[in-house]
Amino acid sequence: PDDRLLDIGAGTGLLALAAAPRVAHVTALDISPPMCRRLHSNRRRLGITNVDTLLSSATELPMGDGTVDVVVSNYCFHHMSDAEKRRALGEIHRVLRPDGRLVIADMMFRVGVADPRDRAVLALLAKRMLRKGFSGLLRLAKNALRVLTGRWEHPAGVDWWREALPAAGFAAVRVRALDHEGGIAIARRARHETP
Repeated sequence: PDDRLLDIGAGTGLLALAAAPRVAHVTALDISPPMCRRLHSNRRRLGITNVDTLLSSATELPMGDGTVDVVVSNYCFHHMSDAEKRRALGEIHRVLRPDGRLVIADMMFRVGVADPRDRAVLALLAKRMLRKGFSGLLRLAKNALRVLTGRWEHPAGVDWWREALPAAGFAAVRVRALDHEGGIAIARRARHETP
């Protein structure tokens, strides 16, 4: 109940507003002005007073060092390049207090055919789109074009997360693939770090 929580990529407040009754304070951060306005409106409508909405990027957190107890993020990181993800993880590490906790849920696969799970995820996504008939076929074609032109999302695989989190200074790293395109990464900032 005394925790200060940061929700990165908060959108309209799915996690931030649900967490608010359980923590002392929530900072809900998103890069999209319309999302921040909607979240602020949702917060006011629900009468929640311990949530601040912050318009900013995950790669440049406008917060002091060690000021947050918990960082959560749900389906935000796949919008960033790998380099941006690494910068965001560095920023999260900076703002977390020692022994602070991190939980990230996101797409966790690579757009490729080398890994069996990646192939299975891509096949699952294609089947879902094709079940929608002609509109799904159009969406599949549009997404294929986005991939070919480099304008699609940038999900990272489970192995990437298992390497990137310790490289950013996190400890007690656990990464688990789910039965769909997603995965969950859990980590802590080390309690005692050597400079």
